[in-house]
Amino acid sequence: MDKLIEQFSLGLFFWQTVLFVGLVILLKKFAWKPILDAVNEREEGIKNALDEAENARKEMQNLKSDNERILKEARAERDTLLKEAREMKESIISEAKGEAQLQANKVIEQAKATIEAEKQAAIVDLKNQVAELSIEIAEKVVKRELSDKDKQEKLVEEMLKEVTIS
Repeated sequence: MDKLIEQFSLGLFFWQTVLFVGLVILLKKFAWKPILDAVNEREEGIKNALDEAENARKEMQNLKSDNERILKEARAERDTLLKEAREMKESIISEAKGEAQLQANKVIEQAKATIEAEKQAAIVDLKNQVAELSIEIAEKVVKRELSDKDKQEKLVEEMLKEVTIS
């Protein structure tokens, strides 16, 4: 250090100071300003990127909550549609059962009416057959009874008495 102080030259110090100040001015004018501008621009870019990332995070949160809300609504609507479909199915089944019951009752009533009509026809037919048989029997009895002339006269007299009495 003593050596430095012994070799000290005021002129050299002056020129070194002038060169240093000149270098600082040149650096300030041409290097520091662009470097500081670049650093500030980079800082602004980072701030903007962080703000955009925060906005994107908030947007994602909003979208997530919207998606959850939409899913809940869709599930509720699906449940409602399923409930309505079940109710519709049950009403269709009950209507079909009622219609089937009505059709069955109609068929039963028609069958009863047909059976009654056939029963009446059978009764009429039976009565006709009984009447025919009775007439045939009466005819045979009358032929036998009236085979002789005395019996015929006696029968006619009895019938005349009955007619006049009635």
